[in-house]
Amino acid sequence: MISKYLAEAIGTFFLVFIGAGTVIASNNVLAVAIAFGLTLMVMVYATAHISGAHINPAVTAAMWATNRMQSREAFVYIISQLIGAIFAGVFLLAIYPSQPLNLGATVLAEGLSLGAGTFVEAVLTFMLVFVVFAVAVDNKAPKSIYGAAIGLTLTAGILMGGLLTGAALNPARAFGPAVAAWHWSNHIVYWIGPIVGGIVAGLVYSKFFLKKKKR
Repeated sequence: MISKYLAEAIGTFFLVFIGAGTVIASNNVLAVAIAFGLTLMVMVYATAHISGAHINPAVTAAMWATNRMQSREAFVYIISQLIGAIFAGVFLLAIYPSQPLNLGATVLAEGLSLGAGTFVEAVLTFMLVFVVFAVAVDNKAPKSIYGAAIGLTLTAGILMGGLLTGAALNPARAFGPAVAAWHWSNHIVYWIGPIVGGIVAGLVYSKFFLKKKKR
């Protein structure tokens, strides 16, 4: 089990370190989308055979809600992901002690309400987790493409929502830089939106698209 938790921590570390690091280095939505998408793709391929490559508390919550994980395992997965994200934030702080752009912490666009931001995060995370279930959970899907499909989905989500909410689609991605920069502006958005969107996506896919096992 330790190897699973360590894989989740490492995968989340690199997702946040590379992704938030790109926010600091370029603050260009296309560059950020590509950085996050490529890193997630690589980490999914690298860790899927070890831990299932959740690398996101929203994915873990969806797995738990659809009875694919026990509560204790899901809890430790999420703690591992948050630890990896915190380490990424701390490493970024060591590189950028002046904390430019709050170390890549997610923020809502000026004028965007808390509710609208939560809705954007929920809808985009629904898409991400729906794709995870479609290509990685569903046994009918070709397994060779799951990493690319998941990574490209994150890229698309950031291209749409990056300028609105930062498009975390992942509580850990928001949490790590927030801890390091101690920047908590509207942070609740990045927990409620992704967790709700992820759970709903998992339940919808399981209910309507997964083939029922014969008794």
